Amino acid sequence: MGKGISKKTGSIFTIKNLIKLVIIIAVYLIIMALMEGSLATRHFKSLLVPIGINIILAVSLNITTGFLGELSLGHAGFMAIGAYSGALFTIFAQDHTGIPEPLAFLLGILIGGIVAALFGVVIGIPVLRLKGDYLAIVTLAFGEIVRSVINFLGVTGGARGLSGIPRYTNYKWTYGVVIITLILLANFVKSRYGRVISSVRDNAIAAESIGIKVSNYKIMAFVIAAFFAGVAGVLFGHNLSVLKPGNFDYNKSIEILVIVVLGGMGSIRGSVIAAIILTLLPEFLRGANDYRMLLYSLALILIMLFNSSEIRQRLEESGKLPRLPKLKARAR
Repeated sequence: MGKGISKKTGSIFTIKNLIKLVIIIAVYLIIMALMEGSLATRHFKSLLVPIGINIILAVSLNITTGFLGELSLGHAGFMAIGAYSGALFTIFAQDHTGIPEPLAFLLGILIGGIVAALFGVVIGIPVLRLKGDYLAIVTLAFGEIVRSVINFLGVTGGARGLSGIPRYTNYKWTYGVVIITLILLANFVKSRYGRVISSVRDNAIAAESIGIKVSNYKIMAFVIAAFFAGVAGVLFGHNLSVLKPGNFDYNKSIEILVIVVLGGMGSIRGSVIAAIILTLLPEFLRGANDYRMLLYSLALILIMLFNSSEIRQRLEESGKLPRLPKLKARAR
């Protein structure tokens, strides 16, 4: 018994894991040097938090769209639920309690994620009975319903927005939450549950025939994605200090989906890279104001053409690029 435990705990400290730890620390030190020094412009420094938020949103949506294979267009709705829930808690904690700011923010992050996950359960049970275009339309409608409800509620500030949110989000909090998100979701994907979810994506009928409760695993993936969308929403709200319903319209859901598709559905690493590129790209095109959106659209088209080209396939075969999982046609 003791040998088994020591073997399992010893397997954590592998060379591969130590290399990853060194990379995480090195990236943090580089970011800290850029933020604290004068090497980066003020505008570039302001983009680090949005990059981290987009990484969390893209990786979490990839659980539903890439690994589960269900097209969801309501991710901005869960983000909104988490943002307002966390913000309302921290505002209350700041005004009526003596909770230290770091603890209040940490609790706000957890509350935002949990409330979004609860809505994920409530919405996921009926919605995940649908498939394909029907599921996409219903999740899109859910996101718009959430935005409309927030728009008319007094406690959320309505159309004027919720103001007075303490600005707790910074690059340190964002980087820490991003790393935790990546570690948790990467291990989830590699776990038994993640493999089962991928098998449901490949062939739900075959998975059900061997005793897998497909609906339970669909809801699990949906809830996990909703939780991390809520966490990203809390970071988003405490970065702006003002929340408005317009921040969470269907364009936000489409933006997150574009990041997932360009990075490769079923690829966490691809979602991270695509989130960084697509957050920075519009800013690099600010010099060409008249042609900014045209150049941005052309860049998206070129990336999509590259992803489906023979050049990428050759690079994957040679091992110079990570191979993306092929999504099989769903059995009807």
